[in-house]
Order: sequence, then C-alpha cells, then structure tokens
Amino acid sequence: MAVFAYKATNAQGKRVQGTIVAETPRLARDMLRDQGLAIQKVSTRKESGNGGLAAAFTRLTSRRQQHKVVAFIRELATLLAVGTPLLESMDVIIKQHDGSFGSDLLQIRERIASGNSLAQAMRAHPQLFDAMDISIVEVGENAGTLEIALERLGDFKERWQTLKGRITTALIYPCIVIFIGLVVGIFQMTYVVPNLLNALIEAGHELPWITQVVKAASDLMLEQWWLLLLITFVFIASVRGVIQTNKGRWAWHRLQLKLPVLGELIRKQALVRIAVVMSTLLRSGVVFIRAIQIAQQSTSNAILRDSLHQCEEAIFAGEDIAQSMEKVGAFPPLVVQIFAVGQQSGRLEEMLDRLANDYDKQVQTAANRLTAILEPVLIIVLAAFVFAIAAATVFPILEASNIL
Repeated sequence: MAVFAYKATNAQGKRVQGTIVAETPRLARDMLRDQGLAIQKVSTRKESGNGGLAAAFTRLTSRRQQHKVVAFIRELATLLAVGTPLLESMDVIIKQHDGSFGSDLLQIRERIASGNSLAQAMRAHPQLFDAMDISIVEVGENAGTLEIALERLGDFKERWQTLKGRITTALIYPCIVIFIGLVVGIFQMTYVVPNLLNALIEAGHELPWITQVVKAASDLMLEQWWLLLLITFVFIASVRGVIQTNKGRWAWHRLQLKLPVLGELIRKQALVRIAVVMSTLLRSGVVFIRAIQIAQQSTSNAILRDSLHQCEEAIFAGEDIAQSMEKVGAFPPLVVQIFAVGQQSGRLEEMLDRLANDYDKQVQTAANRLTAILEPVLIIVLAAFVFAIAAATVFPILEASNIL
C-alpha cells in the first residue's frame, strides 16, 4: 500500500485536499471518484524510512514530531477508554493531523485494517515509535488493557520531554552568549580592526606586539577564510569519524561522564531515563529481562548501555539484580541499593519511580549549577577577547599621540 496526496473538488464545488491509501494511483483515483470528488491532482507520497536524503530529513524532523506522537497516544487512549473501536479512533485522530505525520498515521490505520495489531503497525515506523513504545502497546493488547498501557506510555513521554526541556532551557543562555560573541568577534576582526589599523600602518608607526597579533589574525580571517573553513570542516569530519568507531565512541562517552558538573548531569539524566523506562515497562507487565533489554536500547551512552548488557548476562547466569549491578561498577551505590530493596520487597517499579523523582530534582540542580558556572566564565572570556581587540587598537593610537 502507498499513500497518495490529492487535491479535488466536492459536490458543493469546494476545494478539498488530503491523503488516501491505495495500491496504485489509478485505484486511488477510483476511490476518490466513488466519494463524489472531482479529481484535480493525485501524487505519490513516499513512506517514512526511505534511504538517502529522505531518510536523513526524516531523522532530522522526527524529534520535532515527538510532541505530536504524545498527543496521538493521549488521544487514542482517551477514545479507547470511552469505548470507541480502534479503527474508528484512528479515523478521528487522522482528521486532526496533516503532513508527513498524518501520512504515517494513515499507513498505521491501513495496516491495522489489513489484520495487523497496533504494535505491529507502529513497528513499521521506527522514526516515531521506539522499542519501549511498541513493547508497552504489545503487552497492553495481549492483556486487553490497551487504553491503560497507552496512558502509562503517554505519562512517560510527557515526563521525559519535561526533563529534556529543563536541561535545554538551562543551556539556552550560554548558547546565545557564545553565538553573539562569535558574531561580534568576526565582525570586529574582519571590519573594525582593518579600518582602524590601516591608517596607522600607512603613517609608518611601529605597532605594539598585541596589535601585530590581532592584525595577523584579522589578515588570516580576511585572506585565508577558505582555509579556515576547510580546516574546521576536516576537523569536524575527523572527530565524527572517530566517534562513529567503537573505540572512539567508548572514549567519547567515557570522557562525557568524567567532565566536571556536566558529566554528573549526563549520568543522572541517563539514570533517570533508565529508571523511568524500566518502571513503566514493569508496571505494564513486561518481564524484567525484557525491560532491561529495552532500557539498553533507550540509553545513548555506550558505557551505561554496555553495563546494562553485562547486568543482563549476569542475571541470566543466576546472579541477583543488585549483585550484578554492583559487579559492573558503573552505577552509584544508591541505584544498586534501590534495585536490591525493590527486588526483595517486590516493589521494584515503585522504588524506581522514587529514584527517578529524586534524580530528576538533582538533574535540575546540576543544570542550574552548570548555568551558574558557565555565565561568569563566558563573560570573562568575552571580556578578555574584547579587551585584547581594544588594547590592540588603542595602544598604537596613544603612542602616535605621544609622538605628536
């Protein structure tokens, strides 16, 4: 089945547009005519997940669509809870979405109509739904509690987006300061400095050493800008190439965890996600081994992901959860103790929720602390940069005035 976008005119002469699923363009036109529409244009709309530039664009836009995914999950859970059948619920939700996301929902609806489960239909769209989403929905369908599973999934996604939003908000100010500093610095070095110093150079005055350094940097930016861009591009490409290797990724992720302040924030943010993912899965009826496997897939840091894999193998070998986590050595003692107490009391998901709430607050504190540290550091660096340029331009003017 393919998705086709169409533009047509209805019986009242009003222009309408939308998408329709059919095997061929001809069948799509026939289906539209059966609806009483006068067709103006029918064009093929490619499915998500194709290769090449389309795949790259899909990866870039999928993060922006996550709020739509949360809305879809919430709306579907609400409709199912009031007794609306699944296909009818999908029809209602599809009317509220357009663009590529609407096409994805339409494809999911057609797969369900052809006999697939909701989890199977979601699995065909990995750019929107990850392994945790699919597992929770699958367990809910098998247990006959799909609306409850979707509610829990929606709670998790909203909670995770809130956490990411806090960190993003904390880093907005430093990013703005860095960007403005770069723009102002480039403008000064390529326009202000040359115009101020050219007159002094033409007058034959000897320039102080700091002025000579700034003038050399300015000339380099004006005359060899292409070389600087090339060096920057090669450097970024080389770093990306190294990070994509296993050893490079390990070294980079290990370095992230060892950074002062930022490393602790990265570690606790990853632990919050692991705790929330496993708690959500365990509450939904997923067995512990499967939950820890999905937690591995949802963890971006290679060090913690490999540590979870080692825990999985140790549990398969018959060790306790806490014992295996302590043996790995990548988790704080508090996390190990939470798993130990949770396993003994049979309330592991509740304990993981408490752990996530505690670490969530600590992540917020660490983000505020990082912002408090970065602000004065950036101000000092920018002030030193501006002072160097000012000194380079003022000193020769003062010396020329003394000579006169």
